[in-house]
Amino acid sequence: MITAIVFVLIAIVLGIIFYLDVEFPTGLSSYFKREYYGQFGPLALCVELLVAGIYLFTGNKKVNFTLALFGFSVLMDFLFNVFGVFPSILPMYAKIMFLICAAWSFWLAFTDSFDLGRISFWGALMSFILGNIVELFFNFW
Repeated sequence: MITAIVFVLIAIVLGIIFYLDVEFPTGLSSYFKREYYGQFGPLALCVELLVAGIYLFTGNKKVNFTLALFGFSVLMDFLFNVFGVFPSILPMYAKIMFLICAAWSFWLAFTDSFDLGRISFWGALMSFILGNIVELFFNFW
């Protein structure tokens, strides 16, 4: 319960901070540029963490998949930044908080700490693929 509440609170607080940083363009064509929709990458991570926290709180069977999805999304953002594929738009404080939450999410997802059903190989693979797609969409395309 404490982990779920912490995840939800972190997601809400960081989500509000990231939403307040979004710059909305005036022209219609600006909405289709990478500079605009790329701003929503950190919000997507907050939504993933929020959903994982809610699933954890309610004991949903999909919690391990969503925890792994969040973990892989954060890990890929960090690794793509370290290897120079693209710069991360996450501020340092959020990067550190998300990496800590991602490590905790991986541990929870792959050890099945709450006895909600182990994540399958295919579930882990799909969360890895979707995590990469999320990161590439907001940062690369």
